[in-house]
Amino acid sequence: MTSLTAKDKAAVKAIWAIVSAQKEDIGTDAVARMLTVYPQTKTYFSHWKDQSPTSPAVRKHGVTVMAGVAEAVSKIDDLKGGLSGLSELHAFTLRVDPANFKVQRQSHDKIIVCDVKFLKLVDGVPDLQQILSHCILVVMASMFPSEFTPEVHVAMDKFLDAVALALAEKYR
Repeated sequence: MTSLTAKDKAAVKAIWAIVSAQKEDIGTDAVARMLTVYPQTKTYFSHWKDQSPTSPAVRKHGVTVMAGVAEAVSKIDDLKGGLSGLSELHAFTLRVDPANFKVQRQSHDKIIVCDVKFLKLVDGVPDLQQILSHCILVVMASMFPSEFTPEVHVAMDKFLDAVALALAEKYR
């Protein structure tokens, strides 16, 4: 699993204390951004009647995603165990394709700004989890520019990678 240092965990908890009051807006904006900037992701949500950025379905999914992030923050010391229920839900009930949780391990030492060039690729194409994680980072950076420091960016990126790995756990 992606290794989070004590410093990373502290940075995630600190930024979460600031952004959590607006987590529903962050989630909605991140899902809307994902569907707009990466229109290929719309295929995963073809059952939605309205995929526009202001649709109730987009808002509901954004709220759901960020509720999962909130749960992950609260269980940051044991993501694998703490997110076991969510992993089971994705694997056995929702039957989400496990490819959506692939994480390419790489050094995070060089990330200093929030930019599309830092999207991780799976077989040369960004996967859904990585796209959504990236969109969450972009929205957080745009909503909280002074608080979203390079150190926070690195910690949040590593944290979202660790969450993706924890969610993929039941597929093994």
